[in-house]
Amino acid sequence: MKHTVSRTLPRVLRRRDACLCLAAVLVSGFGTSALWLVAGVWVKDLTGSDGLAALCLLALWAPTAAGPVLGALADTVRRGPLLISLHLLPAALLPVLTAVDSPGRVWLVFAVLFVYGAVGVVQDAAESALVAGAVPASLLGEFNGLRMTVSEGLKLVAPPAGAVLYGAYGADAVVLLDAASFVLAAGLYACLRAPEPPPALGERVRIAEGARHLWRHPRLRPLVLAGGATMLCAGVNGAALYAVIDALGHAPAYAGVLYAVQGAGSVVAGLLAGPALRRLGAHRLAGYGIAVTAVAAGLRAVPSDAVALLCSAAIGAGLPCVLIAAFTAVQRETPDALLGRTAATAHTLVLAPNAVGLAVGAALVEAVDVAVLLAVLGVVWAASAALPRQSAASPSRTADRSSSDANPA
Repeated sequence: MKHTVSRTLPRVLRRRDACLCLAAVLVSGFGTSALWLVAGVWVKDLTGSDGLAALCLLALWAPTAAGPVLGALADTVRRGPLLISLHLLPAALLPVLTAVDSPGRVWLVFAVLFVYGAVGVVQDAAESALVAGAVPASLLGEFNGLRMTVSEGLKLVAPPAGAVLYGAYGADAVVLLDAASFVLAAGLYACLRAPEPPPALGERVRIAEGARHLWRHPRLRPLVLAGGATMLCAGVNGAALYAVIDALGHAPAYAGVLYAVQGAGSVVAGLLAGPALRRLGAHRLAGYGIAVTAVAAGLRAVPSDAVALLCSAAIGAGLPCVLIAAFTAVQRETPDALLGRTAATAHTLVLAPNAVGLAVGAALVEAVDVAVLLAVLGVVWAASAALPRQSAASPSRTADRSSSDANPA
């Protein structure tokens, strides 16, 4: 496995556009990771409410419900210029948060995070489609794994750095850092040379085509359903974070430590996901990832720092397996003209349940003992590990292993 990783990653990194995309993810992701941790801590400090702190993530994830509509933009305009504009917009909007200085203005945090999330939906769709044309289908699994490593690996540094910056200079400093990171990422996207076919302007009203493609595809449908079930449970798990920290006897800023450990697990998973996808197939890899996260979520009910850190690492390792398996399959097996809508619809079906889970979790965490909540969650989550194999034919492993060559995006 290590030999396979060392052989495939240089092939990805030799591609100029792939490196630029990864650099843009690194730059903007640093600011984003710092902000979404600080936003929860900030709201917790202003209001004293665990539920309102969890709603910061809900505001950020809620726009994924409109993914099929928002993702159509990525099929109707050129994706490179679209990505540049979509990074400049939040850069201009984020400074509004410097006006938040009391509980009465916390609504501004939720409003800005909602717009931030909507922009992110279109960004993800445009980037998925652009990368599918710039990176050979045989390397998409490795690229997506490396992208996940870069993005999630930022949890090693960005949340603690954001927490330190927040403690030293307040939330305004983190907000302005995030805005600057978006400006730099826009510059990196401006340097892309990836070839783009003319936008399919005549397709812009056929928003449902992405959903139809996913539903009719025998391998994509079970993967997307499994991803949605996983992120529903992950939302409930995430909403319980500050209650877990309270049970451990730490301040809210301890969330930065747990996110950093989770990032370490994701770094390892991202590096190994591409070769694992080639060996196991998408359905089996997703099933293993679900099983790992389910066990880890249930064990978080144990009020121990060591257990909490171990579970964070396991969740960080398990979640990327499910997401990389599903989204790489979508890129490989979707025609370019449909890829923006299909990728956004897949993101909606996989990620929107996270917002539902956060909302449910935010309510439950105020009414149910956190140990009971997490124990039940672990059992429910484990049951969803069977979903990737639903309607997946016995040759699915072979199909997943060969689709990188037989089904170019």
